[in-house]
Amino acid sequence: MDYTIEKYDIPHDGRLVKGSLYLPATDGALPLVIFSHGYNGAKTDFAASAETLARSGIASYCFDFCGGSVRAQTALKTTEMTLFTEMQDLEAAIGALRGHPQIDKENLFLFGASQGGLVTAMTAARHADETRGIVLLFPALCIADNWRERYPTAADIPEETELWGMKLGRKFFESIRSFDPFSMLGNYRRSVLILHGERDEVVPIAYSRRAQKLYPHADMVEFPGEGHGFSPAGEARMTQLLLAFVQEHIH
Repeated sequence: MDYTIEKYDIPHDGRLVKGSLYLPATDGALPLVIFSHGYNGAKTDFAASAETLARSGIASYCFDFCGGSVRAQTALKTTEMTLFTEMQDLEAAIGALRGHPQIDKENLFLFGASQGGLVTAMTAARHADETRGIVLLFPALCIADNWRERYPTAADIPEETELWGMKLGRKFFESIRSFDPFSMLGNYRRSVLILHGERDEVVPIAYSRRAQKLYPHADMVEFPGEGHGFSPAGEARMTQLLLAFVQEHIH
């Protein structure tokens, strides 16, 4: 099936979410998957998956989180980004795309990887009625725990911290001092698919196993031999599982 890729930017809260909308060339309202990239990622990270979905008649939106990467130019500095500014970006995308004339607002799905997976889980818990289902790829539910361990008290938090080639600001850490993502997961009562590599050394798989038990309707697929970031074979399997999940849950 033919498809087009359109530039689709969304202004909100004094900043601009920059993204690409993959639209299959077909009549009628389209189901949609919104892709949220991980820490220091970019909207191109899941372009191959978006293209696969488009060829199957499913639209996709891939965007850059404001301040979420050194790979993208945004109005927000990386030191101003928090999990909650990223949640605002995703909420803005949901709101804008639910009003798009070619999108079926009753069949909107979310996909998030790593930090984007955590942000997706946070956002879904607040917008359960606006989404049909969510797919979480090695969601970084460990972030708050990790930083509380590194900075045990507020006085330990520096003004800036560099991690994996990107600088984070003090408010990133302050905003998650008492944050427990597991307290909200059960609020999402629609279908969830969790995908996680058994050899993930960044986000221990135990976090996803715990999450699956808290969601009322969650399936989990564990990938033997895969870490935090899949091999080409793992990526291909992930995309096929995503496609099957969306096709199964279209209403």
